[in-house]
Formats: sequence, structure tokens, C-alpha cells
Amino acid sequence: MRTSLLLPLSLLLACNTQPVAPTGGAGAGSVAELMKARGLSEADVNAALKTYTPSGKRDEYYLFASGGHGGNLIVIGVPSMRILKYVGVFTPEPWQGYGHDDQSKAVLKEGQRGGKDLSWGDMHHPALSETAGDYDGQFIFVNDKANPRVAVVSLKDFTTVQMVQSNLIQSEHGSTFVTPNTEYVIEASQYPAPLGGRYADISKFNEEYRGAAIFWKFDRQRGRIDPERSFAMELPPYMQDLADAGKLASDGWAFFNSFDTERAYGGNQEGRPALESGASQSDMDYMHVVNWRKAEQVVNQPGKSVVIAGMRVIPLKTSVAEGLLHFIPEPKSPHGVDVTPDGKEIVVGGKLDTHATVYSFEKIQALINAKKYDGTDPYGVPILNFKESIRGQCEIGLGPLHTQFDNQGYAYTSVFIESKVAKWSLKELKVVDKISTHYNIGHIAAAEGDTVSPDGKYLVAMNKWAIDRFNDVGPLLPQNFQLLDVSGPGQQLLYDMPLPLGEPHYAQMIKADKIKAIDLYSPAGHNSVTGQKDPFAVEGGKERVERRADGVHVFMTAVRSHFTPDTIRVKEGDVVHVHITNVEQAKDATHGFTIGSHNFN
Repeated sequence: MRTSLLLPLSLLLACNTQPVAPTGGAGAGSVAELMKARGLSEADVNAALKTYTPSGKRDEYYLFASGGHGGNLIVIGVPSMRILKYVGVFTPEPWQGYGHDDQSKAVLKEGQRGGKDLSWGDMHHPALSETAGDYDGQFIFVNDKANPRVAVVSLKDFTTVQMVQSNLIQSEHGSTFVTPNTEYVIEASQYPAPLGGRYADISKFNEEYRGAAIFWKFDRQRGRIDPERSFAMELPPYMQDLADAGKLASDGWAFFNSFDTERAYGGNQEGRPALESGASQSDMDYMHVVNWRKAEQVVNQPGKSVVIAGMRVIPLKTSVAEGLLHFIPEPKSPHGVDVTPDGKEIVVGGKLDTHATVYSFEKIQALINAKKYDGTDPYGVPILNFKESIRGQCEIGLGPLHTQFDNQGYAYTSVFIESKVAKWSLKELKVVDKISTHYNIGHIAAAEGDTVSPDGKYLVAMNKWAIDRFNDVGPLLPQNFQLLDVSGPGQQLLYDMPLPLGEPHYAQMIKADKIKAIDLYSPAGHNSVTGQKDPFAVEGGKERVERRADGVHVFMTAVRSHFTPDTIRVKEGDVVHVHITNVEQAKDATHGFTIGSHNFN
């Protein structure tokens, strides 16, 4: 029989009076002496122990964070907060050769807009693929807010395999969000524009400018988005913001925030109010309630869609006639729209309000089924009654934004102006704890916190400012990811992580054991973009140089830094095609290949 004795940290520290024997050149000293020398409190040591991950130990979760203006995806271990990988997506990533070889150049070319190469992106919202509303660890989708595009990353090898874009819209923000079985990847416009990119004078804003929600069809078997089976819905010229797909009780529906129901479009030197003030006049904006499952049927019916910029689009009038779109007032300038784990409610944070508003899907459905409306907007979209659509509101504080959930019935909302995370009871609609963050918090990511089965345990606050947190690095500071322990009745700050890249915007946190990444490509010759054996794959012993009509083709193998052939003889002016297959089968044994001064890597 074995017994365990648990001692509080303070008692352990008091008992640890003997010097610790120095190892590896580290200075000697007890824990208490080390704490004194570094000015650490017991709370500091407690937090450190919760995040410390010894050499060779693995993290419990992956955090997939957007790379913001870096255009890449950042993979971080939790709780250690160690960066594990950068995944090149919208911008080249030289270390892994992304954007420097023919295969990945072709992926980037898929993201061209108007025939223009784009060398940057503004990644905002990663979305892990889901099965039955839970992360399944197979794919992750990411968006480019500034140059509206969606990319697919395979989590078998953490490689970008596809990029899609539509000239239907000119910007986006409500992207990417997936339906519960990853039937669709949602991309919603933000700033209204004439659909398809045609020109219309800004004075025709109300008549000619529109928003749209695109539902990109995902073919899981192929691991690719299928543009031919995708569709969009025309929306009024309000600025659609974030989105979330319903789940369980609300499966088949999607919810979009919007702001600027005033339809302001700026003009501060032309006698009109600036956009920010013009778009903040009304007390309410509109949550868009979309029946996407019915829309999926309607778009396939003759005469109920039009083709704009190559995309099938359900016109606004058709959406109204078919009951696909309804509006509900929501507090001024909403930002977050988050469906609860059971799918029964939708939480909205009004950035210029002080509440988190909890909408009841059951009440919404009853109003829709009874066709009980307060009227319509200028485009004929029916409006449901605000008070009859909600269960209640929770007084959060100044500037509530985004909400995540745990497995104990609590919600967590970022409070932008106060720079805090509020923990509150969904059942009682009461705040139970607030913790300060540093500073200007935006999104938050809890462990599986937007699925049907959240974990609780950890939450990451994604803060836009890091004033006075880290060593000075000039006028532009890193962002600050702060790891919180939310497993107890309150919240504990564990770790500050400077992230000096882009402006990471949103993240999702998945159990590490759900990711089944491959160790190596086997057999050799696998094309990481197509997922198939490459037609130019070279087997060991079959290396060769061939002169063809389009130039000289070199069929080369690589084993770490050993290349065969290692001497290539060509004539000045020849076009040379180098096909290299890494035939090395030892784990993590790869080597780069470059030709100097040719931008090839």
C-alpha cells in the first residue's frame, strides 16, 4: 500500500533549506534563496510550476494562432507557450521553401486577385475542422481579411495545400468558421462593395453596394474546397463582422454580427461624418440569422440564384421570399457572436455596450415560425423583436468583445476597454470573477472553448499591447499572449508570451492527442500539396539528366546534404528544371537546396 502526502507550496519552501547541488554550471541555492534573489513571490513560483515543461516532455494542447500581417499560421504548445512551428500560408516562408518552389508557388498563385501577385496577407481567424461539433485534428482553415481569401492547411504535415478566393467580395472579416461537420467553410464580407468588383460611385452606397456571405463547400475526402459546389448569399450594405455556425440544437443555421446599420460611409472632408462616428449613431445593429441548410437547397433550384464573378449567389429578394434571412437587433457595435456548447443560445458582445446578450435559439425559432416580426429593414428583411429573442443579459463591463466556454457552465468574455477577462455564469447571468490583462485584449481562446465539449482548464488572452511588459525593442512592440489557469473558481495568470509577428488576431486550442501528424513522407516522392506521389519523383539509382524540348531536366535525389547528381553540365542559356526527391527516411533529417542569386530555395 502506498500513501501520498500533499504539502502546500509555502511548507515545501520552508522545508527546502538545504542548498541544491549545482548541475550543469548552474549556481547553488535553495528554492527560497532563488526566489529571494530573483524577487519572486509564492504565486510566481506556483504559476511557473504550472507552465514548466521539462526537456522531452510534451504539451497537453496545441494553440493555432493567426499570424496577422505576417500571413502565416503560428503553432504554440500549451501550457509551455513554446512556439513549435510557423506554417507559410499567404506569404513565403523560406525556411521550409514555401513560395520558392513550383508546387507552393502554384498554391500562392491560386490566391491571386485581379491577376496580381500578393506578397502579404492579414490572417485573422483560424478554424479547425470539426466532426459532430468537435475538433477532429485533420485540417485547419485560415482567412486573409485584407485580400479576401481562404486557405486549407493539412494537419498531417502542417502544409498549405489550397487557396481559394472570389472576386464577389472585396474584403472580409467573418471568416473562417466551419459548420459542425465541416460541410462548409464560412467567409463573410466586411466592407460593402458592388458585388463582383464593378464600379459604382460611393454616393450610390445604399442602392449599389452590398455585402455577401460565402459558403465554401469542403470535400473532406479530397481535403479540398470545391468552388463549383460553393455558393453565396447577397446581404444588405451593413458591415458584416464575425460569424459562428450553429451546433446541436441550432445545427443548420449560422449567425453573423453586423455594424453600421446607419449605412455611413465616411467623407470627413466632404461634409459627412467620419466613418467611425457615422457608424455609431444607432443604439442597435443587426444580428443576421441565416438558414444555411435551406439555402443549400434553394441555390440548386432553377431560377433562384445568379452567377456573379463565377460564384452562384442567392439574391437578397430570394433570401427574404424563401425565409433564409432574418434580423434581430443587437447592442451597438457588436463584435463577438458565439454559440454555446449545447447550441441553444448565442452570446453577443456589444463593443459600445456593457452587456453580454444571450439570445435563445428556441425563442428565435418560435418567432420565425409564427412570422411574428417588428417590421422589415429597407431591403425587406424581417426583423424579430429584441426582447422576445433573448433570455437575458449579463452586465460584463466596458467593451465586451468575444466569448468562450468551459465544461462547468461558465463563459469567458474579453473586455476591451477594461483590459480584463470576465468569467460569468451562463445560467445565472452573473460575473463571478475578473482578471486584468496587459493590455487592450482582443480575442480569447479557451481549451476547445468553442466546441460542443469544451475542456476549461486553460485560456489564452490575446492582447494587442505590451507596454511595460518586456525589454524595449523600439517603437513597435510585440503582442502579448497571456496564459490563464481557469480550472478553479477564479482565474490565475500564469505566463506572458511576447509574440513579435504581425498582429495575431484569433486562435483555437485543441487537445494534442487529436493531431496525428506524420513523421516522414513514405514512400519517398510524396507531393505535399497534391497528397499523391509526384509524377517527377525520383527513385534512388535512377538519377539522371535529360535534355527535352523545354530544356534540361535534372532528376536528383537528396539524402541530407548529399545530392545525386552533384555536378550538372548545361549550356549557357539553357532552361534547367531540377526535380529533387528527398529519399532520406530518418525522422527530421532534411536539407535545403538553393541556387545562389536566383531566389530559389
